[in-house]
Amino acid sequence: MVVLNKIYTRTGDAGETALGNGARVAKHSQRVTAYGTVDELNSTIGLARLHATGEMRDAFARIQNDLFDLGADLCRPEMERDSEAEYTPLRIVPAQVDRLEREIDAMNAKLTPLRSFILPGGSALAAHLHLCRTVARRAERETVALTAMEGVNESAVKYLNRLSDWFFVAGRIANNDGVDDILWVPGANR
Repeated sequence: MVVLNKIYTRTGDAGETALGNGARVAKHSQRVTAYGTVDELNSTIGLARLHATGEMRDAFARIQNDLFDLGADLCRPEMERDSEAEYTPLRIVPAQVDRLEREIDAMNAKLTPLRSFILPGGSALAAHLHLCRTVARRAERETVALTAMEGVNESAVKYLNRLSDWFFVAGRIANNDGVDDILWVPGANR
């Protein structure tokens, strides 16, 4: 259980922050950059939710909760010592990746296959979903960069990879099931 009695602590004033295992690291460390970008992604989803209804809005709520799980996962290094932790660290699990894949497949089944790349935009919701997609891709890149430096839960990387695909397909759904997608016309303005 998280208890936030006091919002500012002054412990980060010198440019360091605490990870989930208590270790202190620079705020510009790759680990902090990775989970900070996940937090930014969560905020962009909050904007998209303003334009969503029904199942899409419910899916956003699930994904936002997953992203807090992912942030908890990324801020807790040393996966090999999870069994020694005071409490079981929260990790993204394959079932969360599988759920995204099922949802992508269900949404994509409604869509006509693309014959061109699409430009971000269309409806307000689709535009926000394309922003979510690009921030998810950046979060994935930052997490992969962290993986090159130290251990990261492989399900965390897979989750981010599927999530950007989820946003792409959801953006097409938000554009009247792809009917209102804005297609790229190569060389149109030469």
